Amino acid sequence: MKATRIVHRNEARIRVDFPYNEELTSKIRQIPDARWSSKIKAWHIPYSEASYDQLTNLFPDLENEDNHLFNNIKPAATRELVTSPIETLIPKTNQVPANAKGYLQALERSGTKSSFLPNEITIVVSQKSILLRIPKNETDIQFIRTFNFVRWDNRDFKWVIPNYGKNLELIKNYFNGRISHFENAPAVSAFQQTTGITPDSFARRAEQLPRLDSENMNEIAQFKRWMEHKRYSDSTVKTYVMAITTFLRFIKPKTSTEATNDDMQRFVYQYMIPRKLSFSYQNQAINASRLFFKTIKGSVLITEQLERPRTEHRLPNVLSKEEVSSILVASHNQKHRTMLSLIYACGLRRGELLNLKPENIDSKRHLLIILNAKGRKDRVVPISDKVIGMLREYYRSYRPKVWLFEGQFPGEQYSEKSIQSVLKQSLNKANITKPVTLHWLRHSYATHLLEAGTDLRYIQELLGHKSSKTTEIYTHVTEKSLHKIKSPFDDL
Repeated sequence: MKATRIVHRNEARIRVDFPYNEELTSKIRQIPDARWSSKIKAWHIPYSEASYDQLTNLFPDLENEDNHLFNNIKPAATRELVTSPIETLIPKTNQVPANAKGYLQALERSGTKSSFLPNEITIVVSQKSILLRIPKNETDIQFIRTFNFVRWDNRDFKWVIPNYGKNLELIKNYFNGRISHFENAPAVSAFQQTTGITPDSFARRAEQLPRLDSENMNEIAQFKRWMEHKRYSDSTVKTYVMAITTFLRFIKPKTSTEATNDDMQRFVYQYMIPRKLSFSYQNQAINASRLFFKTIKGSVLITEQLERPRTEHRLPNVLSKEEVSSILVASHNQKHRTMLSLIYACGLRRGELLNLKPENIDSKRHLLIILNAKGRKDRVVPISDKVIGMLREYYRSYRPKVWLFEGQFPGEQYSEKSIQSVLKQSLNKANITKPVTLHWLRHSYATHLLEAGTDLRYIQELLGHKSSKTTEIYTHVTEKSLHKIKSPFDDL
């Protein structure tokens, strides 16, 4: 007869293996909550000190295959000292060894105030997640991996488990007396509940402004619902809510109905200009105000008289074909290389790439179908045999379920932050020091098409531009046109 610790249906159990024998079966039935599993073809009992003691009393010749796994439920007199591999990093003094500093720095980044050590088990519970730190132990890791959508955070050395159902209860019951620290994360603020936006995203800009009162927060919530009803995009809703929130805080103690056009001018030269905020931010604030004050009854602000900044004419940033090639081949990860290649091959925006699904690829017609892009517009982009072959190889390797490019778990959309990190890694490997963004690849696609002789009207359609004036900016950065110009200095 042999005993082994297992995790069965998200619960720690002791598996008992023995040849079929009616006498042995009747004995094991005496242990409370003893069960037969047809899936693992074995009996199993609760993982507890009482159950283990009763098992050893009934079967003195029991073989304990993983003896060290039962130390924390054996009686203290028979318990042997077992040291976790990471515990050897911790000296008896309060000094932290060099090879444990990364773990402790991760704890500091997370804002945890307690002085945890790497051999401690800590649990931090938020509204959506359970953050768990444990010493490395294969049996504990096996238990953690039984939860759906669990992931390992390599930066902060913690497991992230969704906080729903009985997940928290199962974790507390499993680790039980081994938990060194348990805490609940701070509750979501009223502002975040009302607007759905974290204050951190614009805290640096509005750090010294007065806080909003409940009346303002209700107005912003109403404004947000109105934009959602009008089917504004999520990014536009978020940007406008942040902009109007900052403006309302700036004009305090005035209420929204008391705001005037002079307040907007004051907002520009007393708030935006000293902080060197961009032309784009000023335009967004004007757009947000025009929409917001239409929904406020009794407002004295005349939205039609809100003045925009002078138009800014900035050239697009373009990479050479050699630079693009070095970026694309730098990554050895097939998924990463395919994502960056597709952005350049089709001139995609970041969101357009992440929203692609396998059914958007029409290989027979050699088309990529882009749905619900910027401005709620659909378009098609031609793809070559080379691109189709690249996508087929990727699909055979990864087999995405919902999105063409998925995250760590099946059906999970790849995140914007992750793809930005992919580009950054490729830039480092390619030794390119320019401040390249994903949109540079789109600019480079359009410019290289223009240099190859593609008509500007076709490029406008491929990029999904509403106005031809937007596409015309690429005529200013094409090498083919500029190289024909000869400086008079050369004739001297």
